Amino acid sequence: MKIGIIFGTRPEAIKMAPLYKKLIENNIDTKIISTGQHKEMLDQVLNVFEIIPDYNLNIMKKGQSLCELTSRLLNELDKILKKERFDLILVHGDTSTTMTASLAGFYNKIPIGHVEAGLRTKDIYDPYPEELNRRITSNIANYHFAPTELAKQNLLKENIPEKNIIITGNTVIDSIKWIKENKSENIKMIQNNLNLKKQKYILMTMHRRENWGTPIENVMKAVKKYTSEKNIKVIFPIHLNPIVRENVKKIIKNDTNIILTEPLEYLEFISLMDGCHYIMTDSGGIQEEAQYLKKPILILRKTTERPEAIKNGTAILVGTEEDKVYNAMKELEKNIYKNIIKDKNPFGDGFASEKIVDFILKSKQK
Repeated sequence: MKIGIIFGTRPEAIKMAPLYKKLIENNIDTKIISTGQHKEMLDQVLNVFEIIPDYNLNIMKKGQSLCELTSRLLNELDKILKKERFDLILVHGDTSTTMTASLAGFYNKIPIGHVEAGLRTKDIYDPYPEELNRRITSNIANYHFAPTELAKQNLLKENIPEKNIIITGNTVIDSIKWIKENKSENIKMIQNNLNLKKQKYILMTMHRRENWGTPIENVMKAVKKYTSEKNIKVIFPIHLNPIVRENVKKIIKNDTNIILTEPLEYLEFISLMDGCHYIMTDSGGIQEEAQYLKKPILILRKTTERPEAIKNGTAILVGTEEDKVYNAMKELEKNIYKNIIKDKNPFGDGFASEKIVDFILKSKQK
């Protein structure tokens, strides 16, 4: 059996790294194709997990539209798939790389396994373009590795055959578990170097396309107001996208309570998460990682495809309106750990990769 793993962004690499390691551990011929959709941030993660891709497409270029990105990805991936003749392609989540790789696989009549399948917000423009990317991928994929029971139910409602859906948990829990087990000394050193144990801070990220412009600016106004009233800092590793940077800096200017950093290496970011008071983000993966680290989270979006975190009592869907964000920060401060995770992690037990590989091996024997 010959398997191709295709990814292009930092979150995809984080979540596919433990699966790649588990495939290699089981002596399965596996090649990694990195599209380089987020090259700088992607390379950091690959270094942490000690993974060297077999192909690097370096597909991104300045000012590239979604249409141009998709067409270039399709052409370049088609060349590799015709050369390698994989028996199975594994893709992850909801990126443009995921959707295009699935389509390229379909055109070459190669089965597709979709990791983190079945997440839905029911709004094709939120998140954009991710919601449609994952729906298209679900219609192409042969095997659906759903992280939760809710994700499975979403797929069943779309008439995906139940025999093709496997509940595995989310591989991001495998990743963060691996980091804590293998890089704990690195995390302690980073926390000591950054003096994180001696200060109280909120960790924040925002980058989603649908939040560009007014939504980001509204959130930053709320954060600026709150931190000016409270003795607390916000650490914000700012995305490389120039629009995001302009939106953020336009509002905060030289505010010393909001500390902007360049995008952090994954170990540094985990160290910040591990030591923070709570998290504010529009990221999807961070909602899952926060569960493992037992950190409360304010979700800066109108929708979330991970309602399990809200049900578990540690995440609040806030949106991006200035007053709502400000009031949510005030309210969370009063009840910061009132509802901290008491039950098992809804996103898995750290053995998702093992379950996926077991399924693949059993399928091979049939």
